[in-house]
Amino acid sequence: MNINPMAIMALQQKLGTFKQEHPRVLPFLGAVKDSAMDIGTIIDMKVTTTDGVEKQCNIKITQNDIDIFQTLMNINNAQ
Repeated sequence: MNINPMAIMALQQKLGTFKQEHPRVLPFLGAVKDSAMDIGTIIDMKVTTTDGVEKQCNIKITQNDIDIFQTLMNINNAQ
């Protein structure tokens, strides 16, 4: 697999912007990572659109999910 350094840099920039616009999300995810990110943990997600429509789903965490999450957190820590 080839990794495009420019794509990684763009992702880091976007993550920095996300962090500024939503300052509570990454600390929350960090707390979850430290205390609740185990295989079998269920993450429940709910979205409410601007017109009030709700959509909800959940996922049961796998080792692959944990690996992806750790990779994303490492990209964030590299900034």
